[in-house]
Amino acid sequence: MKFTKLVFPGVTMIAVTYGLARYSYGLLLPNIHATFGMSDLVSGIISSLFYLAYCFTILYSTVKTSRKGPRQMILLAGSFALFGLLIISGARSEWTLALGVLLAGGSTGLVSPPYGAAISLWIKEPLQGKANTWINSGTSIGIVVTGMAAILLTPHWRMTYLIYAAIALIVLIWNYKIIPKEESSLRFEQGRLSLSALKGSPSIVIGSILMGASSACFWTFSRSYIEVSGDYTNLELSLFWIVIGLFGTLSGLGGAVIEKIGLQATYTIFGVMMGVAPILLAVAPGNLFLAYTAAALFGIANLFMCGLLIVWGIRVFSSNASLGIGVPFLMLSIGQVMGSILAGGLVGGIGYALTFGVYGIVSIVASFLRTA
Repeated sequence: MKFTKLVFPGVTMIAVTYGLARYSYGLLLPNIHATFGMSDLVSGIISSLFYLAYCFTILYSTVKTSRKGPRQMILLAGSFALFGLLIISGARSEWTLALGVLLAGGSTGLVSPPYGAAISLWIKEPLQGKANTWINSGTSIGIVVTGMAAILLTPHWRMTYLIYAAIALIVLIWNYKIIPKEESSLRFEQGRLSLSALKGSPSIVIGSILMGASSACFWTFSRSYIEVSGDYTNLELSLFWIVIGLFGTLSGLGGAVIEKIGLQATYTIFGVMMGVAPILLAVAPGNLFLAYTAAALFGIANLFMCGLLIVWGIRVFSSNASLGIGVPFLMLSIGQVMGSILAGGLVGGIGYALTFGVYGIVSIVASFLRTA
């Protein structure tokens, strides 16, 4: 299969599942918050459901992909995103909203391992690292779309999610037509997520958890933080989110950067950058230039880090690409679950500034973990 034939629909599926179904919640949270009258703690708990669902579905997807191949899981991921977005759009209570969030969050766990497996099956080995990082960059494209939608449709968050659902349907149909139906040529070994596998890779487990935890606060509360801290227009708030996405598209170059300077240096540099971003917000949330600088740093660093974890995981679990993505992304999500719930409680207890400062320090400290 040609590089572009698989990568382009992969980019759009990642854009839908991660960008539209998952990370759009942080941008639209203030309007959703106002509609339901939720506290910061409840908002944090519901946000954590994205990551909690991810934990379960990535386990399921890793095992199923290893046994059945990638097609079934990719299409199931698109279906979860579609129905999750529809339910969120029509939610009339926090409970219904939570159900939609569970489905939308589950879509991201379902989609990552099978696309890693698909690349290992149908893309030649010299191009696999670049294919993985470019597909992962779809998250950034989805974030840019959510930012543009916020400019055009605010405060109509229900209509926004309905439009996202329509996009999800189109992408699902595209992937249905593109992903090969014949999977008798599977060349990867069956694998399972076992304790022995995790014990053999303690660094990637610890690093993924810490990076997941440290990123959760920014994804969930950064837009709300600057909204209450500065005199920003709705356009400026939406552009903040778009900046995250635009600079995140550079994550498609992650494979080339790792080849150039090595895994360890890349991990440390972008881990530090990811920590500096929330600290900048903590220092001057009302300064537009610094807020956008923080968004740019976070967009580059966080999405680079996700691509790096893919490359790192596949190196550790070289015999099974789906397991190589499943393990670090599961640990990443466990960290995000803990980080999101804790952030909601800390924001209500000690305020935004101290909370963001703490999370930035965690990321910087974690960036010096050895990758080998």
